[in-house]
Amino acid sequence: QVQFVESGGGLVQPGGSLNLSCVVSGLTFTGFPMKWVRQAPGEGPEVISLINSTGDSAKYADSVKGRFTVSRDDAKKIIYLQMNNLKPEDTALYYCKTGGNMQIAVPPNPGQGTQVTVSS
Repeated sequence: QVQFVESGGGLVQPGGSLNLSCVVSGLTFTGFPMKWVRQAPGEGPEVISLINSTGDSAKYADSVKGRFTVSRDDAKKIIYLQMNNLKPEDTALYYCKTGGNMQIAVPPNPGQGTQVTVSS
């Protein structure tokens, strides 16, 4: 059974930074593209970043481009999301999923994700 455990969220002021982590288990991590998804209250999920299986290519939603950076450590089975210059509209539940399609955004599993709140 595939499991994702995210961490690193919290309350941050506008302009601040956070670094999220997602530890993956239950699958052969190497060779899977991975993505970060977020869901704000009352809204549908949004794929914000995707990293390919080799870690040398990434895509970003326009809403985060230039501010967020995704990376992966295959030896540790972890993907990261460095978030800089955070804005109030970045407030959401953040979680990771497998998959290489920016257009497919699935809801989180029960209990999955780390909450990011950007507020002064």
